[in-house]
Amino acid sequence: MSPARPCRGLRAAVAASVGLSEGPGGSARRGRLLRPPSPAPAAPGARLLRLPGSGAVRAASPERAGWTEALRAAVAELRAGAVVAVPTDTLYGLACSASCSAALGAVYRLKGRSEAKPLAVCLGRVADVYRYCHVRVPEGLLKDLLPGPVTLVLERSEELNKDLNPFTPLVGIRIPDHAFIQDLVQVFGGPVALTSANLSSQASSLNVEEFQDLWPQLSLVIDGGPIGDGQSPEYRLGSTVVDLSVPGKFDIIRPGCALESTAAILQQKYGLLPSH
Repeated sequence: MSPARPCRGLRAAVAASVGLSEGPGGSARRGRLLRPPSPAPAAPGARLLRLPGSGAVRAASPERAGWTEALRAAVAELRAGAVVAVPTDTLYGLACSASCSAALGAVYRLKGRSEAKPLAVCLGRVADVYRYCHVRVPEGLLKDLLPGPVTLVLERSEELNKDLNPFTPLVGIRIPDHAFIQDLVQVFGGPVALTSANLSSQASSLNVEEFQDLWPQLSLVIDGGPIGDGQSPEYRLGSTVVDLSVPGKFDIIRPGCALESTAAILQQKYGLLPSH
């Protein structure tokens, strides 16, 4: 990875811009921490915010204040070049600014992940795909699959940070069907690198306690409650990853949790042929 871009900047200025104060030692205080009712103790150094209600659905009044507090805190950390844990529609993930080279390096280090393995990019809207990718499939196909539990591999554009997956001209695009992370990316205003919240080679996480050993290395953990039933193996399959970079064809890179429905849309509705 090439030398990191400066991206931590003035944390105090970022914190102030979203209504947070600067605490001792230059760390942003997040005000009142909303801890989950579960008896599991927080690991040393962990900073935890719990979403009101179901994290997958936007909170309405009177719970909106808690939702906004978590959103502001997560945006501030992303802008400061930090790594945060967030819920998605499939698994818990680690997120950072895709434009911050130092943050990308931090994700690889804390997961023990090979830098030869790419990170996906999370966007807030289907329209954003056209900015960061060269799209060679119908717009209707994108809208049929996104938002959803699918990662679409497309040819990347020059808009993406060159330090993000520099070994490939392709990039995996995610728009999870999860209200909080959609709000987060839209308010953040740029692409967010996303990978599963676990050490490499270990099981993926369906609740925040399952990656508690990573908490001390994270700036913020957003607790959206258990994903799925929080236990069943099929919920740990992650998103279905499909390569759409070759016109007229598709290649399933990872079956994931939405293989049948994704393949049916690609073949039956759009006439794409499997590569193999």
